[in-house]
Amino acid sequence: MTTYEVTAGFVPLLDSALLVVAKEKGFAEAAAVNLNLVRERSWATIRDRLAVSQFDVAHILAPLPIACNLGLMAPRLQMIVPMALGLGGNAVTVAGDLWRDMAEHGVASNLDARESGTALRGVIRRRSNKLRFAVVHPYSGHNYELRYWLSANGIDPDRDVEIMVLPPPDMGDALLSGTIDGYCAGEPWNTFGVLDRGGRLATVKAAIWKSSPEKVLGVHAGWADANPDALAALLKALHGASLWCSRPENHSELAWLLAKPAYVGRPVEYLLPALSGVLPMGNGESRSVQDFFVPHAKAATFPWKSHALWFYTQMVRWRHIAHSDRHQRIAGDTYRPDLYRNALRELNVAMPSASSKVEGALLAETPVGSSGALTLGPDGFFDGNLFDPDEVDAYIAAQEKP
Repeated sequence: MTTYEVTAGFVPLLDSALLVVAKEKGFAEAAAVNLNLVRERSWATIRDRLAVSQFDVAHILAPLPIACNLGLMAPRLQMIVPMALGLGGNAVTVAGDLWRDMAEHGVASNLDARESGTALRGVIRRRSNKLRFAVVHPYSGHNYELRYWLSANGIDPDRDVEIMVLPPPDMGDALLSGTIDGYCAGEPWNTFGVLDRGGRLATVKAAIWKSSPEKVLGVHAGWADANPDALAALLKALHGASLWCSRPENHSELAWLLAKPAYVGRPVEYLLPALSGVLPMGNGESRSVQDFFVPHAKAATFPWKSHALWFYTQMVRWRHIAHSDRHQRIAGDTYRPDLYRNALRELNVAMPSASSKVEGALLAETPVGSSGALTLGPDGFFDGNLFDPDEVDAYIAAQEKP
């Protein structure tokens, strides 16, 4: 049997779990993949090492391959996304003093995206200095969902606050020192910020945009073209890993695996909350969050073209790129559900029959027609807006800064 050599880069975050489990629990080996995992500190390094073919694939920010294909970064790199690595997993953490100010404007520890945003707007209107928020990369889901949350609550992300870029491991210390007032990041860095750096959880990705992607499998397009069988084998291994990660009885072992120095390298108690969905809020409070991080259910690993196109609309909205038919086509074609289907079809995996969906149309968990039993939703945005991927022009035209 042919053994496929695959080198994958990752950043030490909880949502690298599928790659870690594929290697550590034997799913890669069973698929004849010798999976070499390489830990990196920053997304810029991940991108650069993909560009020079030191990595074949990577755990990567969902919008970043789109930005690469649109030529928004150097070095030039063509990427595809044949698989997502889960849904959700982010949160917005704010400093304790900012939380106390927000409490004077009616915020409560319920993670409601409207209530917390309204309270934040009240604080901003009374302050003479700008609040500073951090995100992990300009072309990240963190940046776009933070901006969406702020703007839908009447806060201009470019005028009313300052948004800066920091590596996730630095955010808690920056919060404690007062360098920033809040941040949007993945786990375990919100839990770390709350438990060890005096932060408070303001809202979560699962409240801002339900059933939304965060990290994906980014693949060097040239490598994918030259190694289709290796890519298909890797997707099968990651599918098996996603099933394993989804089982609650495995969460304790998963936390221990991720806690190893070679992977996330943080204590188990920082990793278990996101896996259980019971998150520390600050001041000794905890709250159960439905679908905080979803590694398998609800087509969590399916690379929806509608996800890619929504990220593209935000790139246009925040003037990262001008809108054109060509740019829209490049963005949509970055995500490759055809490769996902071809790789997993023989496993009789339940998959969506469509490659796009109207984001926000499902208000509850809904069985859908597919190649097998599958439930999707609820999905969509906290402000009730819909995104129809067949109406991109209209959606972009309707987005106005507050």
